[in-house]
Amino acid sequence: MSISKKVLQVQLRYNVNESDLAEQLVVGLMAQGIEVTTLFLRGKPASGMPASKAQHSHYFECRPGDLKGFRRWLIVFRLYRFLRANGFDAVIAHRFKPISMMMWLSQLFRSMVFVGVQHGVGDYDRFFRRVEAAVLISRRWKIVGVSRAVTSYLQRTVHAFNEQNTVTINNAIDINRAKSIMLSAQDARAALALPEGRLIIGCIGRLVPVKGHATLISAFSRIAEDYPDTLVAIIGEGRTRFELEALVREHGLQQRVILLGARDDALKYVKAFDIFAMPSFSEGLPLALLEALAGGRPVIGSDIESLTAILEDCGGLQFKAGDSVDLAGKLLELIRKAPEQREAMGKAGHDYLCRMHGIEDFRFNYRNLILEMIQASGKK
Repeated sequence: MSISKKVLQVQLRYNVNESDLAEQLVVGLMAQGIEVTTLFLRGKPASGMPASKAQHSHYFECRPGDLKGFRRWLIVFRLYRFLRANGFDAVIAHRFKPISMMMWLSQLFRSMVFVGVQHGVGDYDRFFRRVEAAVLISRRWKIVGVSRAVTSYLQRTVHAFNEQNTVTINNAIDINRAKSIMLSAQDARAALALPEGRLIIGCIGRLVPVKGHATLISAFSRIAEDYPDTLVAIIGEGRTRFELEALVREHGLQQRVILLGARDDALKYVKAFDIFAMPSFSEGLPLALLEALAGGRPVIGSDIESLTAILEDCGGLQFKAGDSVDLAGKLLELIRKAPEQREAMGKAGHDYLCRMHGIEDFRFNYRNLILEMIQASGKK
């Protein structure tokens, strides 16, 4: 089969960096001689910011309101003209809104095949969205769940998504790259102005309610007095900063819980932490957790479906989501372990990561999926 094919990748918003998995997908396709175009519906790079590695990049520069109501159909028409002008063989759409728009357009472009990449759970809880999928999904579609948990959600929630058209391709990280840019524990603490000689529970994630930072702070408040040499450090920024700062003051933990703000390539600082916590209420497949495993850190996370699948296999600990009492107990279990025991947990997690979430397998699986779909459509 000739490999001179054209693939369009559609993303909701501009977000290009070295860890971006959409960019890893581009690298995998281009390595096979496939011509890739990346389209961002919202945003564009400012001067000095990275662009996609794809041969072609386009920016629709939509405003948030453009993707809602009647104005959404104007964007659909714009997408229609773009598809017709470029003659793509396949389209990869990330997240619900691009997937939804491509469902409608797939009715008009019957020579193309379509892949929808679903990054989290909950998007199809609405009845109309399930009906839309039932009406519009055809044999020319494959839906990819970025974790076993996401795929399970899709198949049990949406009748149109089944074992024939819905597959799992685990999110991944470039483990060698991640390890190459990670600072040593000492240098990472120095860069973050964190003290040496203290046990640090770390967390990386946007400061939004779904990330569960309030649960972590409340849990820590239950044990902080008995473990004065232990700190909590959180990398991330967002709309709940003021609420979290108030919670820290309420518990008198101003010197014990440190909100570090956003950091570029936050994975560089993973080794600053002795324990990595992910108290989220919802995740697709959490890259920050994979990055912690790459750094050989023992991990603890909430018992939501997407985390359970990882934590059970990597040797991490789990607690009931939103339950600060349960989380406090699990943190105590880790704090009381000897350093060599925590190190052994981190090694087991690293070994799991290498088996299940390597970037080469990620690229290979997407490349094969796309090429097999194009071949099955009758294109040579």
